[in-house]
Amino acid sequence: QVQLVESGGGLVQAGGSLSLSCAASGRTISIYTMGWFRQAPGKEREFVAAIRRSADNTFYADSVKGRFTISRDNAKNTVYLRMDSLKPEDTAVYYCAADRELASSFLYEYDYWGQGTQVTVSS
Repeated sequence: QVQLVESGGGLVQAGGSLSLSCAASGRTISIYTMGWFRQAPGKEREFVAAIRRSADNTFYADSVKGRFTISRDNAKNTVYLRMDSLKPEDTAVYYCAADRELASSFLYEYDYWGQGTQVTVSS
């Protein structure tokens, strides 16, 4: 079992940037596909980005492509989400997730989840 803890959330103005981190413990993330999801109030949790065991395999939701970047540092057992050009509609709780298989953009594919970190983008 892997434990995931997100950090880096906060309040930022529209157009600004923020970097989220997902620190894993209990297992090395090198064996996992890692993903980021987000959930705004009253909305369903949605896919943001994912990165396979091979770091050159990444996936992004259309809504964030070109603005967000997912990366991983297996030596530090940490996954990152760099968010640039933030918009008010990016406001949500952001969750880190992990899966042992070749997961992509679907919620049901992920087995392990963090507690989430709040990102609020003001206009």
